Amino acid sequence: MLVLSRHRDESIIIGDDIVITVVDIRGDKVRLGIAAPIEISVHRQEVYEAIQRENRQASRLEPKDARQVGRLGAPAIRREIRRPRTEEA
Repeated sequence: MLVLSRHRDESIIIGDDIVITVVDIRGDKVRLGIAAPIEISVHRQEVYEAIQRENRQASRLEPKDARQVGRLGAPAIRREIRRPRTEEA
């Protein structure tokens, strides 16, 4: 593990396009700002682990369970209806 020291408003760069900046330090908490391309997921560790658990659980679905999910149908998409403007005489 690489360990770096940074002050407030200082950054580290990972690769060519990920920048991590120390935004604030209060007591024993550090706030970080992370700038990364949209295609790179950035999660807190506990969130990442929860996503992995859910993915493992979903991959163990039985065929009968998958059929039930398929019966639910696609989610409804709400679209705004725009009416043409009419001029008042």
